[in-house]
Amino acid sequence: MHIDCDRCEVRGRACSGCVITVLLGAPPEGVEWDENERAAIGVLAESGLVPPLRLVTPMPSRGWEETA
Repeated sequence: MHIDCDRCEVRGRACSGCVITVLLGAPPEGVEWDENERAAIGVLAESGLVPPLRLVTPMPSRGWEETA
C-alpha cells in the first residue's frame, strides 16, 4: 500500500487523527506499507492504541459524455 498524503482529500482536516501523523509526525511525502505492516497498524488501531489511517483518495473522474 502506498500512502500519499499529498493526494489525501482530508489532509489538514484529519491529519491530527491519522496514524501517519501519530507515528511519523507531520505528513510525509509518502509511505509504503506491506500487508504485514497494514495488519499490525489495524490491530493497534482496533485496540485504541493509535488512530486509524484516515487516507481519503480522490475518486477517478468519469468522462460523462452527452449522447445526442
